[in-house]
Amino acid sequence: MRKVLILGLLAVWLSSCGNRIRFSQEDGDTLHLKYSTLLSIVKYDGYTQVDIRNPWKEGRILHTYILVPREGQMPDHVSHGTIIRTPVERAAVFTTVHCALLTTLGRGEQIVGVADLKYIKIPYIQEQVKKGLIADCGNGLSPVAEKIIDIKPDIIMLSPFENSGGYGKLEEIDIPLVECAEYMENSPLARAEWMKFYGMLFGEEAKADSLFAEVDQNYHALKAEAKKAGQGQSVLIDKMVGSVWYVPGGKSTIGQMVKDAGGRYPWADDDHSGSISLPFEAVLEKAGDAEVWLYRYNSDHQQTYKELLSEHRGYNQLQAFADQNIYSCNVEQSLFYEESPFRPDWLLSDFIQILHPNIANKVPLRYFVKVKN
Repeated sequence: MRKVLILGLLAVWLSSCGNRIRFSQEDGDTLHLKYSTLLSIVKYDGYTQVDIRNPWKEGRILHTYILVPREGQMPDHVSHGTIIRTPVERAAVFTTVHCALLTTLGRGEQIVGVADLKYIKIPYIQEQVKKGLIADCGNGLSPVAEKIIDIKPDIIMLSPFENSGGYGKLEEIDIPLVECAEYMENSPLARAEWMKFYGMLFGEEAKADSLFAEVDQNYHALKAEAKKAGQGQSVLIDKMVGSVWYVPGGKSTIGQMVKDAGGRYPWADDDHSGSISLPFEAVLEKAGDAEVWLYRYNSDHQQTYKELLSEHRGYNQLQAFADQNIYSCNVEQSLFYEESPFRPDWLLSDFIQILHPNIANKVPLRYFVKVKN
């Protein structure tokens, strides 16, 4: 009787957790992930289960995927989850960073549709769209569902957002939605490690594992170089957007990268993993004496000090502005957004070169350039 009661209570508890929780009936091999806190990958006989933890609701699962080999039999004992046949042969990809990763993994030909084409600066994608081999599905927030149906993708890769209200018509067309939530990880290497999951989707697991091992090794070698160089300069990140300055939180990937580069960051003790919205006065008070200022922007030309000052007169109160020690990254003319999420070692190299001006034998900067008059 006691055994029946315990099983009954367990069933009630499982049902109260929502249909994302699965009571496994078999043992599997859990893939060891070194850094990711949001991914869980378990390989079973005949399929692989991938759980993505909800980054906004602790203890909940955002999505469960069941990866089944294209020629394999469908498992009959899996209680829930989105089934994806692998390797994926046709994909609609709504983010430039994932288009870039797939081309790096040699799977660019599997991309049959994209969204927000104007933000995708990858020559291959632009050329294929012009040839009619990749469909332009419109705005990523409200894509043209009919175009997506016409191209018959196996999956749609997109980024989830907190309180987004769902995906509208995309949830009605019966195509698996792959929620790419790696941007919510709290370290650069944790975010980059998601390439292992994407490699599995497209039959490039070994290649993705090898690439991540290279990134991991490079990153730690650079981190050791920065530590050997001693304490770096204090740094201010990004700039005003309208009336708000979005400062990377201390637990964000950028905040972590500044720390790994040996830089001093005014918000290093902050607990936010995203950005903090602050008025200019608050930034000036806390970081006005920062020795170097790094920011990103989008333009068809390199910005000057005069243009910066025309955007906000208060910039001339910043120490880095007075010392002309500012570095900018023009995301229109660089591949910052395409490359850096999965190649944090390349971005870390830039940070180290800038924050440690006395390091000898510097390599050329990849994303940032020093602002000129």
